Amino acid sequence: MPREVIMPALGMAQETGKVLRWWRSEGEEVRQGEPLLEVETDKANVEIESPASGVLARVLAREGDEVPVGQVIGWILLPGEEPSELPAAPVSAPAAAAAAVSTEEVLGPPTVAEPAPVRPRASPKARRLAREMGVDLRSVQGSGPGGAILASDLQRLTEAAPASELPHVWKLMAERTARAWSTVPHFFLQRDVRADRLVAWHQALRQRLQVELTYTDLLVKLVATALRAHPEVNARWEDGRIRRLPDVNVGIAVATEHGLVVPVVHRADELPVERIAQRRAELVDRARAGRLRPEDVDGGTFTISNLGMYGVDRFLAVVNAPQAAILSVGRLADRVVAEEGRPVVRPTLSLGLACDHRVLDGARAARFLETLAAWVEEPLALLDFGR
Repeated sequence: MPREVIMPALGMAQETGKVLRWWRSEGEEVRQGEPLLEVETDKANVEIESPASGVLARVLAREGDEVPVGQVIGWILLPGEEPSELPAAPVSAPAAAAAAVSTEEVLGPPTVAEPAPVRPRASPKARRLAREMGVDLRSVQGSGPGGAILASDLQRLTEAAPASELPHVWKLMAERTARAWSTVPHFFLQRDVRADRLVAWHQALRQRLQVELTYTDLLVKLVATALRAHPEVNARWEDGRIRRLPDVNVGIAVATEHGLVVPVVHRADELPVERIAQRRAELVDRARAGRLRPEDVDGGTFTISNLGMYGVDRFLAVVNAPQAAILSVGRLADRVVAEEGRPVVRPTLSLGLACDHRVLDGARAARFLETLAAWVEEPLALLDFGR
């Protein structure tokens, strides 16, 4: 029987989702697991995959519609099925009320159904650029053969866009940051830590593992283990109370062309470094291609923001509400430090911890940062913790 396409829940407190665009039109074939539509959340724009293979039929939610979670927004006809097998279309409340007023009213002419929109002709590169830019190809004038849309047509749109026009992801980022800064009572801790053992750990793992390994991957592992040791930090402020969270899901702030997004490494405390590196690479690639999935951005319990690769020595971030804290990481650099009363040069790292004072006080936050700093300075201590 035909499969329902349902507006999914993309967040713990989400009640509705906004349809941004359908990647397929009515009558087009779809494959299970391929992107079917894009939905707006309070974290990012995410792609919803097709729940089955078949033909998209009877799209009930148009682009721009705000739809309650769990509501049917379309149907997929499985191979061999006909449109006549679709359930009867639901009658809207206003239409039902009007019909109940009188059965003697003169009916107007029957409404002619609008034809399904025609998929614009476009090159594969143009379609990819349109997805990355958030552009509806139906609004673009093509300059290719037969009016086909080329990549150069999309590039001209970017050049002609007014300076004040912001990508949707950037607007979401701005709204969330402003709300967090104005409603969360922040306090901040900072600490410089020696990183020579971290550097040695990184070099040793790079030689042994068959993955691209970054310092962020190591920090995800260290932070996740520290959160397991300090569960009061792995928490959130919710409905006027503190809620400790059972899973340790570490978000990584990723800068994209259209704004900042925070994909999540789920249960990072249970993953080996190699798997964390693989997962981080997958998430960053999808984030920068604008192809994040709902599960990629949902459920974060703590966030890491690393600007060291941009030459930033130290900074303090804004809490990613409703999480309790966020770690900011500066660049790893050689610095002169005092050691047994004499100056020596050691690689060091600057860590900043921004906290929600409703969830944490200074002492609890300081104990967490102390544990994290100790493990950065001596990663082998993780082995003792795991016993």
